[in-house]
Amino acid sequence: MNAVVRLEHDFSEIVDAIAGPGIGLFPDFIDADMVAALRHDLATLPPGELTPAAIGRERRQQTNEKIRTDKTRWLEGDTPVQRCYQAQMAELQRQLNRQLFMGLKDYECHYALYQSGDFYKKHLDAFRGRGNRRITTVLYLNDDWQSTDGGELLIYPARGKTVMHRVLPQAGTLVCFLSEDFPHEVLPANRDRLSIAGWFRIDDPVAPTSRL
Repeated sequence: MNAVVRLEHDFSEIVDAIAGPGIGLFPDFIDADMVAALRHDLATLPPGELTPAAIGRERRQQTNEKIRTDKTRWLEGDTPVQRCYQAQMAELQRQLNRQLFMGLKDYECHYALYQSGDFYKKHLDAFRGRGNRRITTVLYLNDDWQSTDGGELLIYPARGKTVMHRVLPQAGTLVCFLSEDFPHEVLPANRDRLSIAGWFRIDDPVAPTSRL
């Protein structure tokens, strides 16, 4: 695979965003070739690999279609393009640790498919002082996404109901934010919406069957 991520400039911007407001939006984080390769990788997963997303952890994990209706599949480095993306995020992890002393030890991520009408209600990815996830990332894989297609990511401040950011899930855009600080939701999409959601953690991941 010849697609490459533009590293230095984007990593510097991400580090500055996390150090400052704790959130940043980065259009064109990856190039069109890699977007296409990741989208193809997702599209060619064996039948049944994408499963309804769950909420909760370990024994409390369950699906709840009143909260979220997307389907997910964890990236395990099964293909060259998965390993390429994971390598880029590992380098970002090193930069964050080196410059911000965050103590990040792991990165986990999954493909997410929102079909027409799918949504994810407002939520936090980690609760302050109780979660191991420190930074959330979302990379979008959707070509020619329009406002009429729905599926926007709405991001809120820690306190208050006013939307801070309304993000169209356009191909190549990366969103990063502190997991404990920014409630967010995904509005219903009017066509298939593809992304990679990920989390930098301060401990090693638990078994795949008990992940969020």
